[in-house]
Amino acid sequence: MNQMSEDSFDNVGNALRRLNEALLRSTDDSLVIDATIQRFEFCIELMWKLFRRLILEEKQNVEPFPKPVMQKAYAAGWIDNEKLWLDMLDDRNKTSHTYKQQLAHDIYNRIKTYYPMMQTTYDRLHAKFHP
Repeated sequence: MNQMSEDSFDNVGNALRRLNEALLRSTDDSLVIDATIQRFEFCIELMWKLFRRLILEEKQNVEPFPKPVMQKAYAAGWIDNEKLWLDMLDDRNKTSHTYKQQLAHDIYNRIKTYYPMMQTTYDRLHAKFHP
């Protein structure tokens, strides 16, 4: 594994820890909700880029966009639930382009279900590529 991939694993691991810290606050405070959503956005961005980097290291081609990368990661068996990951991307896009309080609350609640899948996927990939 090259240094960029090692750095990517470190970045994703740190981002996931920070997301978990935010989720442990369990509150309706709008600042915590906003911070959690921002941390979620970082995690999704870093995860799909890690997937892309790993795909390229395996000498495969993939478009430099999140959706085809997620589809390729699913095909490789790296993620278990393609629809859930595509839903995560969709939620990331929604929060990046608009701010509606009800939407923020809805996505915040979904992040609570997304986080365990993200952490499990990271742990599995880390064990496989970074023993």
